[in-house]
Amino acid sequence: MSNNDQQVYKSGFISIIGRPNVGKSTFLNRVIGQKIAIMSDKPQTTRNKVQGVYTTNDSQMIFIDTPGIHKPKHKLGDFMMKIAQNTLREVDIILFMINAEEGYGRGDEFIIEKLKGVKTPVFLVLNKIDQLHPDDVLPLIEQYNALYDFAAVVPISALEGNNVENLISEIRKELPEGPQYYPADQITDHPERFIVSELIREKALHLTREEIPHSLAVVIEKISTRGSNNVIDVMATIVVERDSQKGIIIGKQGGMLKEIGKRARVDIENLLGSKVYLELWVKVQKDWRNKLSNLRDFGFNDDY
Repeated sequence: MSNNDQQVYKSGFISIIGRPNVGKSTFLNRVIGQKIAIMSDKPQTTRNKVQGVYTTNDSQMIFIDTPGIHKPKHKLGDFMMKIAQNTLREVDIILFMINAEEGYGRGDEFIIEKLKGVKTPVFLVLNKIDQLHPDDVLPLIEQYNALYDFAAVVPISALEGNNVENLISEIRKELPEGPQYYPADQITDHPERFIVSELIREKALHLTREEIPHSLAVVIEKISTRGSNNVIDVMATIVVERDSQKGIIIGKQGGMLKEIGKRARVDIENLLGSKVYLELWVKVQKDWRNKLSNLRDFGFNDDY
């Protein structure tokens, strides 16, 4: 790279797509260096577009973590798919992430068909290579290369951080010259209320495991600061679809709800840099995932 090229400022938008649960949010948090996208071993955890901003002295990369591409089963699923597919036309680079440990699946075939209709450069990112024997990596790459002409192929481990810097370097090479869209210290375009609600939802998903499916939303009712110590009061409602789910979230003598609040408060304090008082309620809103009015109330815009 010449000295002149080093002085060129590059910027652009990078969409991270793939089947559910391939590690997209883990990768985004790794690059940004802070948790802005919730992580779960359950599929379809990401619902909205989550934009993470990574800025260096010579480039700015705006990563878009999209919902996992899957066959929709309700209006919320339709919304998630619409987001994932629309971003393919809006970005400068697409990162098609796969779980190297699982290998090729029918969901990948569906995604590759969608990619054939776009002109954007597509990188194949093989995640979780730390779980794979080195001899198995090349045959997997050859299998995918036979299906699509990728601009680059980069194996990584988002969890361990292996080869992530090399992927960032490859992305910068492909980015166009452009402006700095966001201030250098800004790491996401989402308001704090959104990230706070996501951190609460993450803890509820983790703690209830298989008992509560993705019929769970979190609505922030109020965030305010009080006192000379700048204690932040957060009041939020966890919304579920059935009375039985409400009982699970609350738990015996309120134990589950207290534990959700306890764990979420730690992450929220790290995010906001201040002491937090968190108050949670639970409400039943039957079949909310199929009601557009509820989806809009809970922050799922259909303006994509």
